[in-house]
Amino acid sequence: MKRLKHLLALATLSVGLLVCGSLAPAEQDKKADQDKKTGQEPKKNTAIIPKAFGQKQHDNFVAIAKKGDIDILLMGDSITDWWRNKGKAQFAKYWEPLKTANFGIAGDTTQGVLWRMDNGELDGYTPKLMMLMIGTNNIGRNTPEEIAEGVKAVVGRFRAKHAEAKVLLLGVFPRSTAKSPQRTAVNNINKIISTYDDGKFIKYMDIGDKFLDKEGAIPKDVMNDGLHPTAKGYEIWAEAVMPTVYEMIGKKK
Repeated sequence: MKRLKHLLALATLSVGLLVCGSLAPAEQDKKADQDKKTGQEPKKNTAIIPKAFGQKQHDNFVAIAKKGDIDILLMGDSITDWWRNKGKAQFAKYWEPLKTANFGIAGDTTQGVLWRMDNGELDGYTPKLMMLMIGTNNIGRNTPEEIAEGVKAVVGRFRAKHAEAKVLLLGVFPRSTAKSPQRTAVNNINKIISTYDDGKFIKYMDIGDKFLDKEGAIPKDVMNDGLHPTAKGYEIWAEAVMPTVYEMIGKKK
């Protein structure tokens, strides 16, 4: 009898081990996946992390800001920066009469603009409007979703500092060829940032089509490198936005 009980106990133990053995690997794999998911740090979006950029130009802009008397702020990268270069005549014609400061820096990104805003470029004056176009230099470094989040952060920084001012948020300008990865990224960014228009303080405006021909190509006399406007390109830009600019600052042209 004792021998029979002993044999039954061994049989029960064997079955238990067999069952446990068949389930253990699956359970272990599941736990490993869970540990991997919970233990792995999420990827950081560098487009929203302020990063020092253009120190020399930044210092100059801070000095300009401290003098005050700025009604309109142009903020961005080289495309904005070059209003003082290829678009110099157009800047004098359209922007100077409106007490405009150009704080664009060639090569800048959303994170660079955030750093500059956090370090004095929004202090010392009370603007009526910021025209913002930023994000093209983030392409290839960040996803369109990340870039759009960076643009949103820039708008938020400005609004936090100047709650009564308005923002003319421009869609990122078209670049390269119609079917290029860069153009696709631009389109995807603009789809997202277009939703930031709140109908009151933030107005989204996409003037990209004005730089393109019927086939979606960028004519050389508009952007000779497929990215930066020529003098003609800056004229097109100014003509496209000025009616909206005057409306947003409550001034008759």
